[in-house]
Amino acid sequence: MFYYLLKYVLLGPLLRLVFRPRIEGLEHVPASGPAIVAGNHLSFSDHFLMPAVLKRRITFLAKAEYFTGPGLKGRLTAFFFRSAGQIPVDRSGKEAGQAAIREGLKVLGKGELLGIYPEGTRSHDGRLYKGKVGVAVMALRAGVPVIPCAMIGTFEAQPPGKVIPNVHPVVIRFGKPLEFSRYAGMEDEKAVLRAITDEIIYAILSLSGQEYVDQYAAVVKADQAAEKGGKERRFPRAPLS
Repeated sequence: MFYYLLKYVLLGPLLRLVFRPRIEGLEHVPASGPAIVAGNHLSFSDHFLMPAVLKRRITFLAKAEYFTGPGLKGRLTAFFFRSAGQIPVDRSGKEAGQAAIREGLKVLGKGELLGIYPEGTRSHDGRLYKGKVGVAVMALRAGVPVIPCAMIGTFEAQPPGKVIPNVHPVVIRFGKPLEFSRYAGMEDEKAVLRAITDEIIYAILSLSGQEYVDQYAAVVKADQAAEKGGKERRFPRAPLS
């Protein structure tokens, strides 16, 4: 109920007014039945813009940190995401990936749309990164199509760390459904899962026109943070006199 209140009364009209998103390929999203919408992830605003333009309800697997933040802001954020029907997923530990797959399959089992970001995290620099194979596992186990989606302009509208979005043109582009029934029963084959995931990422890349990086975004972020930390230790600030 709160989802549709946000979509049609509270948040949806405001997002359309501010961002004026141009929608392309909406006819590729099925009017009924389960499907996965797999998109690039450039901005916090992606969580709201895509649901605002889709006619059907879509449920995203959201990182657990959105539901466990401290203070009033954390409680409000958790309330917002839970009320909008989003599912928290713990991304730490060995069981994190399996937990996400289980939750995603529950959504698909109800005949609903599942939203997922195959990169696993937001891009910190606007580039498209290597996809994780969970999307392929869910597509095969549920036997559902995958609709690639490209968010264009949301990085410039709300880059990481920016709370108040800029007014910037946004395009939301959906591609033709990808169908993987030819791989049925092969969800335990690592080579198959990688091939499917790469095909999905390539479809997103073709829609978005981003630069591609054949590494996981989380690994690149961690390496850059470690390098920055090392430089700060080697070159400490001079004391104030």
